[in-house]
Amino acid sequence: MIIRILAAAAVLMIVFGTIASKAQKNSSDTYRQLELFGDVFDRVRADYVEKISDEKLIESAINGMLTSLDPHSGYMSPKTYKDMKVQTKGEFGGLGIEVTMENGFVKVVSPIDDTPAFRAGLQSGDYITHLDSTSVQGITLSEAVEKMRGPVKSKIKLTVRRKGLEPFDITIIRAIIKVRSARWRIENNIGYLRLTSFTEQSSTGIENGMRKIKGKLGQKLRGIILDLRNNPGGLLNQAIKVSDAFLDRGEIVSTRSRRAKDAQRFNATRGDLANKLPMVVLINGGSASASEIVAGALQDHRRAVILGTQSFGKGSVQTIIPLTGHGAMRLTTAQYYTPSGRSIQAKGITPDIVIKQARVETIDQENRRREADLKGALKNPDSNKNNRVNKKETDQIKKIASNRQNTKFDYQLERAFDLIRGISLYKIRIQN
Repeated sequence: MIIRILAAAAVLMIVFGTIASKAQKNSSDTYRQLELFGDVFDRVRADYVEKISDEKLIESAINGMLTSLDPHSGYMSPKTYKDMKVQTKGEFGGLGIEVTMENGFVKVVSPIDDTPAFRAGLQSGDYITHLDSTSVQGITLSEAVEKMRGPVKSKIKLTVRRKGLEPFDITIIRAIIKVRSARWRIENNIGYLRLTSFTEQSSTGIENGMRKIKGKLGQKLRGIILDLRNNPGGLLNQAIKVSDAFLDRGEIVSTRSRRAKDAQRFNATRGDLANKLPMVVLINGGSASASEIVAGALQDHRRAVILGTQSFGKGSVQTIIPLTGHGAMRLTTAQYYTPSGRSIQAKGITPDIVIKQARVETIDQENRRREADLKGALKNPDSNKNNRVNKKETDQIKKIASNRQNTKFDYQLERAFDLIRGISLYKIRIQN
């Protein structure tokens, strides 16, 4: 009986803290349920086929309670909690993959750019069914993540189920994952920003990228592409800062919880790093959480055209609550809403222009006669000028094509560049 009371008291202290006034009114029911837990705890301790430590039993009970609520709540052991804090700083060990739990399997939200998982070909929407030939069914997400981590240069075999294919194995070598969350480049006077996750360096990376883009192009800058594809999210404050970087005013995101008084609204401050130039945001099924906050805010304020495919749909807020001496608990405490009041949860962001990733092949046109080929056709009086213009455009096209010969063709990105060029050209014409 003493063991039962101690076990019940431990759960009460770790999970609930102090009992609220409402719980006190129903204390008899609460203590009856805790007594039930104590009975089960005693029986497992005494009769289970193998000896299990009290600590493991208590942690498993807590984790079971939390994971039964939703896929994102759970208990983190001291080691897992430490790893999580390191990860948000932008450097951690493992495969470089953001995952969730669905239907008993580990589901890939997205691989992180330039990581072992990315190079191995894992894709958003893949299901991992086995780790080193051991089924993941019956284990928690935290336990699966723990198994995927390990010594640098060690191997792990993942069995993957992908829509339309038979299950297949991928062997990945673990590495130190250093997330360079923001990248940038310039193409044809258009700035391209790629954000792979929302870590402590994300907003600074975007600001630095914009500063360098504007420094190189100046008044020639025609627009900005923000690529959030396969970005699994991260820190809420970074999503707010990145959104704020391109908004002059208005709400960015709101959170609503169980108690109305706990609702929060986050608003933009003055200043648009892109100076209201045309902007396109790329998203896909691997864009989740913080990525959806940014896309939703820029879409609702009509600051950017959202292009790509439907995003992941993770619109819930998790609060990390440290438990002194016992790791931490990750608890879903609220949901995200876009400025127009749309819930992101289980729906995601619908692009303004839906463009699926595709492979494009050029078709050779048969030789056709043109006006210039006809006998006696009049010559164009501006032929010399046109020849100079056409040569300049041809050289530019050849240069772009040459730069892409050694890179994988990205159909969605090409459409984003086309859109920026079209909007920019239209603005120039109506101004003139």
